[in-house]
Amino acid sequence: MASNLLTESPIIQFTILLTVIFTVPPIFERLRLPGLVGLLVAGIVLGPNGLKLLNSDSETVSLLSDIGKVYLMFVAGLEIDLKQFYKTKNRSIVFGILTFLVPFIAGIFVGQLFNFGWNASILIGSLLASHTLLAYPIVSRLGVVMNEAVTVTVGATIFTDTAALLVLAICVGIHGGEFSPMSLASLLGGLAFYSLIVLFGFDWAGKEFFRRSGDEQSNQFLFILLALFLASVGAQIVGVEKIVGAFLAGLAVNDVVGRSPVKEKIEFIGSVLFIPCFFVDMGLLINIPAFIKTLSSISLTVVIVAALVLSKFIAAFLAKLIYRYNNPQMLTMWSLSLPQVAATLAAALVAYQSLNPAGERLISESVLNSVIVLMVVTSIMGPLITARFAALLQMHQTDLETENFSTTWWESYDGQPPERTQDTFTVAVPIYNPQTQRYLIEMAALIAQHQSGRILPLAITKAHVHMDDPQLAISLKQSQQRLKMAEEISQEFNVQVSTAIRIDDDIALAISRTSREQNASLIVMGWSRTTGLRARLFGNVIDSVFWSSHCPVAVTRLISSPKTIARIIVPIGDLRPQTISAWRFAEMLADVNKAEVVLLHVFNYKTPSHLVEQFTTQLSEIVAKSKLQVNTNIQIIRDDDVAKTIVRQAQAFDLAVLRSVRYRTTGGLAVSEVTTQVIEELTGSIVLLGEAHL
Repeated sequence: MASNLLTESPIIQFTILLTVIFTVPPIFERLRLPGLVGLLVAGIVLGPNGLKLLNSDSETVSLLSDIGKVYLMFVAGLEIDLKQFYKTKNRSIVFGILTFLVPFIAGIFVGQLFNFGWNASILIGSLLASHTLLAYPIVSRLGVVMNEAVTVTVGATIFTDTAALLVLAICVGIHGGEFSPMSLASLLGGLAFYSLIVLFGFDWAGKEFFRRSGDEQSNQFLFILLALFLASVGAQIVGVEKIVGAFLAGLAVNDVVGRSPVKEKIEFIGSVLFIPCFFVDMGLLINIPAFIKTLSSISLTVVIVAALVLSKFIAAFLAKLIYRYNNPQMLTMWSLSLPQVAATLAAALVAYQSLNPAGERLISESVLNSVIVLMVVTSIMGPLITARFAALLQMHQTDLETENFSTTWWESYDGQPPERTQDTFTVAVPIYNPQTQRYLIEMAALIAQHQSGRILPLAITKAHVHMDDPQLAISLKQSQQRLKMAEEISQEFNVQVSTAIRIDDDIALAISRTSREQNASLIVMGWSRTTGLRARLFGNVIDSVFWSSHCPVAVTRLISSPKTIARIIVPIGDLRPQTISAWRFAEMLADVNKAEVVLLHVFNYKTPSHLVEQFTTQLSEIVAKSKLQVNTNIQIIRDDDVAKTIVRQAQAFDLAVLRSVRYRTTGGLAVSEVTTQVIEELTGSIVLLGEAHL
């Protein structure tokens, strides 16, 4: 009776799923294994071949897994950077064709070699042809996302995933009924018509809705979810698999959501709940005896993995020959196109569950098991190779960007100051907490003093329905008291000060809008340690200001007065303009305080010595071009743990200036960030500098 209760109660099954999602991935990540592998293993352990606590046929698991499957493909389409694709679209299309066709042909050959039918062989080819940008966070951290090898590979994802899903739709359609040229033409015609409606119709509808809805993020979030499931239902109506519709919906609303907070909420919901449920369900479907049998006759698995690895390498090598890429670029393209996770697993499950009238599956259990092994191997192998060779790209990219670094830090990256720099340099300072506002005002005053500018203390009062509400009057009086204190502190620095009170429903937008109205050059904010579930799901003020502001944002956590800062450390992960901006900020503060600045770069032990010297030379050249006479030193350390090295070195400094970096995660897979770890472990004063539209 108790066993039946566990397997049949939706609430208990959901509780078990949440427990698995919460506990298992972190354990596997500590073991240096992908968290997804842990979810698969958990599915096996808790499934029919293990403890029998979860069943893939239960309504709860089936529903959440189905949602996770379409959500996975939706996020895959949503996260493709269309702007990068347009920059190198011709080369992206060529590499997309190469990295699709070569594995596609290799997969067909494997299917025929093991006596599968032509339909199944073509489907295997399509499974190998797509790829997941699992290692994108690595190239983001290394600062090489603008290298052509990376942008071309990112753009190629659009072609490979779309083509692979179209092949899947055709193969499933053929497998499900009697095949005829007329039925194929009807399927392709319906698919083409449906694709146009989704790609152009949803894009137009999304832009119109977002324009009319203004700041209503909850309704925008619901609109995107509705678009996802309408597209999935529409795909089934025209006779193709729903994951095709989900992927097309992701592409359609891609530029609608942009990098808005709504996009983060969409990805968050998928990454913490629905997508993990899909991977747990994949584990439930694994038949242990059959899986062991597949591995005992390991030839199919080995050949599929080898075919994928070799064919993706050949595609990257051909791209190298055509466009004369160097070896690090070729190997980076190869490693980025290796991981087979999102489209591959979703398509494999669809093919496995696809039955013809005779009850036969499109692909066998042995193929499904081989694809799971392929996922594990490539999800480990791809990022490791990327980390090794993408680091070499850094040296080919940066000699390129040093010319414009002699500009002041708030200027645009082409060296031309925006219109706002023609006005008085203005530092906007949102204040709320009287206990911390002194250090905030001091920091802003020091920067404004250096630039002969002014500061704008800003108090935000939460709006009420009635403007004569007594509580509103109390809040306004408190705001006036805080602003008076800010004026008194500012007088100590002999800087011009203008105060402002804003009544608004949205604190973040009030800050951004007032800063824009006052042509602020910089926003200085206090640090919040809000990192709980609510902050991640609904966003917080800092995230929203980062996204909506027109100028750089400096988020500060100050342990002591900025006037006492004598030593400043700035971790330099790459030489992109955004990173150098963090140094420019530290340099201005050091110039006022006559402080020392140390630029810290951490190389891993595998980096060749000549590349370390090359990076050091380039960084020294940038420092030499500075217009300020600041004592700046460069410190190079070799260590594989970047975050811990930064924390260890920063203990001896009064202030650490960090750059805020946001990483895209394909398929909603969470990837740890060096900056996040440093912030959590560092106990001293911190400035986190974020560029506009980060």
